[in-house]
Amino acid sequence: MRTAYKCRAYPDPEQMSVLNRTFGCVRVVWNRTLAWRHARYHGEQAKTNFTQASAYLTAIKATAELGWLNEVSSVPLQQALRHQQAAFTSFYAGRTRYPRYKSRAGRQCAEYTRSGFRYRDGQLFLAKTHTPLAFVWSWPGTDPASIDPTTVTISRDPCGRWYVCFAVDMPGPGRLPATGAAVGVDLGITDFAVTSDGDKIPGPRPLARRERNLARYQRRLARCQKGSANRAKARAKVARAHRKIRASRADFLHKASTNLVRGHDVIAVEDLAVANMVRNRSLAKAISDCGWGTFRRMITYKAGRAGRDVIPVDRWYPSSKTCSSCGYLLAELSLTTRHWTCPDCRTRHDRDINAAKNILAAGLAVARGNPGDACGADVRRHGTPHPRSAVKQEPHPARAGIPVLHDGE
Repeated sequence: MRTAYKCRAYPDPEQMSVLNRTFGCVRVVWNRTLAWRHARYHGEQAKTNFTQASAYLTAIKATAELGWLNEVSSVPLQQALRHQQAAFTSFYAGRTRYPRYKSRAGRQCAEYTRSGFRYRDGQLFLAKTHTPLAFVWSWPGTDPASIDPTTVTISRDPCGRWYVCFAVDMPGPGRLPATGAAVGVDLGITDFAVTSDGDKIPGPRPLARRERNLARYQRRLARCQKGSANRAKARAKVARAHRKIRASRADFLHKASTNLVRGHDVIAVEDLAVANMVRNRSLAKAISDCGWGTFRRMITYKAGRAGRDVIPVDRWYPSSKTCSSCGYLLAELSLTTRHWTCPDCRTRHDRDINAAKNILAAGLAVARGNPGDACGADVRRHGTPHPRSAVKQEPHPARAGIPVLHDGE
């Protein structure tokens, strides 16, 4: 298993100069190669592989215009081509969008393989530098001298912070002891997550809390003259504000996902189409501020390492409208209705807790290989674009078909 250790770095002026030149060369190689690939594909209808891209890099380094590319280590330049090739592979497979050009105002990074660095006794020496790079180790339980990194990535944020990331091949961690507990998780905006146990996890909403300060910094940036020193300072303040928002969100998501994985053997979550939901202009900012997609990825990889099971429940399953006690399916349920009473069994439901219970039942039914056991309703969508869900335990037929997923549900 590959593990990454990321920590703050503090390069001296000489190392900073070398790394800044390396960042610029990596950016130029990426942009030139990307433009060449684009022109070659549209002009000759030919795709480009890594060997051809590497030959193109060798050719442009031999020109007088770009001869200064030879002043930095060739390892980060070759790694930039490998990353670009991987980006195009993902694009042709339909997993990501078309690769974009790199900007000098964004995050800068350079990756070194074993031939571009030397790591001995916890000291890191990069190519073209003479002194070890100073960094602060942030994992007390791991000795930095004991790791054997395969790659080292040096990065600089737009706000000016430097980082070093060590990629290490390590044996996978052991499975956590079984707890015998299963939980269903319903994600929302008012409460970030509601579990089938009745626990409500309030969301920090870091962007909403810092939005006024961020807007003020952005207005100052807009008033500055382009190319001025004051504009560079204002841009750094905007970048720091974004970094604080991003760090606050990531800290919350890590803590919430870790607690769920440690306390439950089975976790059922709704398979939300976040990319489609953010197209709603009224809720796009609030949905993006929650970080549902990142939360889902964190739970998935942490559960895989801990030996837990994560079961996605189909997004078309009407978890909020279905009574978790008897399976009655409401014909309509507006988003403003937070509590409702089942017309059949007269059970009073909290909308989110009821949805979490149904998600857990649907997830366990999928795990058993019988999706129809989830209160009698279909968990997976089949057939025509507008199917009708069967509710076996419902004494009175529903008056509407399966409802589509609405915002925050």
